[in-house]
Amino acid sequence: MSESLPLAAAERELARPSREKPGPLEYMRQWPLRIIVGATLLFLYLPLITLMIFSFNDSRRNIVWQGFTLKYYEKALANDSLIQAFVNSLTIAFFCTIISVILGALAAVMLWRFRFPGKTAIEGGLALPIVVPEICMGVAMLVFFARVVPWPVGLPWPLNLGAITIAHISFAFPFVATVVRARLSSFNRELEEAAKDLGASEWRTFWDVLVPHMQPGLIAGALLAFTLSLDDFVITFFTAGPDTITFPVKVYSMLRFSVTPEVNAASTILIIVTVVLTAIGLQMQGAPGREKKA
Repeated sequence: MSESLPLAAAERELARPSREKPGPLEYMRQWPLRIIVGATLLFLYLPLITLMIFSFNDSRRNIVWQGFTLKYYEKALANDSLIQAFVNSLTIAFFCTIISVILGALAAVMLWRFRFPGKTAIEGGLALPIVVPEICMGVAMLVFFARVVPWPVGLPWPLNLGAITIAHISFAFPFVATVVRARLSSFNRELEEAAKDLGASEWRTFWDVLVPHMQPGLIAGALLAFTLSLDDFVITFFTAGPDTITFPVKVYSMLRFSVTPEVNAASTILIIVTVVLTAIGLQMQGAPGREKKA
């Protein structure tokens, strides 16, 4: 009789509906967390939304809403110096992205695969542009191009953008290397050995086995490098010349007088271009996974 009591209690416990704690991915179903996340996103994006709304404001002072207009977009697109600055920024960002992805990928593979003397020092040096204040990088680049390697003046476009491009690459490619190396940490090296056993050469193994695994990291690093280069102001301000004005520097020179809807329109165009390019990059990043599922 005494033995049947614990068995009956155990049966009653099993019969009760279990109330398990929510898992890590289920916490977002709780309304307090939804409110916190929503408030955080609103705090982050409300200034950008406000800027985009006031770019259509029919008021020169841009303080009080006086009606909807597109004339400031027309002025921004008709401003030759602003368009030239925007083209300069896109050109610098393009070359910076291409070269940073190549250098960052090679540096990540080297630090991930090989052991050699001074590896720790190289890793620390690679992280230096990430942790050093940008104002210090700007001053260092100014001294470098003014005293150590003077960049020629009066070169044709886009060679006249070389100093800014080199400066952007110097602080962008460590970000790419960090992202790609984090991706490589999940790579199974037995796949390389299997490819070599099947007769693949070293280059074929790298291109057909390692690069596809690195692809999400390469795309993420490219997006990061492009964004860092496109909106950089401090380093560009120290390395730009009178004929190499970029979009952020041009917007800053316009803001020195007043915040006008024309500045808002130019900033809105930059935001839209960045969002579109980011969406394309994310679409490319997610394409391999969908093809595998198909």
